[in-house]
Amino acid sequence: MKSFASSRADAPAKKAAAISIPVSLAELLDKITILEIKSEQFCGEQKKNVDHELRLLKHILRQSGVELLPEQRQQLKAVNQSLWQIEESIRQHEHRKDFGETFIALARSVYLENDKRAGIKRAINDDYNSTIKEEKSYA
Repeated sequence: MKSFASSRADAPAKKAAAISIPVSLAELLDKITILEIKSEQFCGEQKKNVDHELRLLKHILRQSGVELLPEQRQQLKAVNQSLWQIEESIRQHEHRKDFGETFIALARSVYLENDKRAGIKRAINDDYNSTIKEEKSYA
């Protein structure tokens, strides 16, 4: 049986189209802030790809006509930066096979930060009467 990756290599090249899906305002802003963080961290082809997607999503946000409060955007970006740093630290511990107390504390902090993130996103969606609401079972 062929793997998906090997079957794709045999397939003729196709032009990939962008796919549009409905998302909440907070989900769009979350994706934008994550891409901003990636843009700050990446270089070369990765940065080029991230910046392309970031421009597209910022254009969609501008077209929506929604004026976001800077504090909400800053809160969401801050929690995403925290998650980025935590996950980088976890990867470093994993690479060293260091699964001690610090690793455990970092792993636990992921869900705590994700709870903060869910709360910020919920508040944004509520404040702007988003017709799509993201539901979490843990927040």
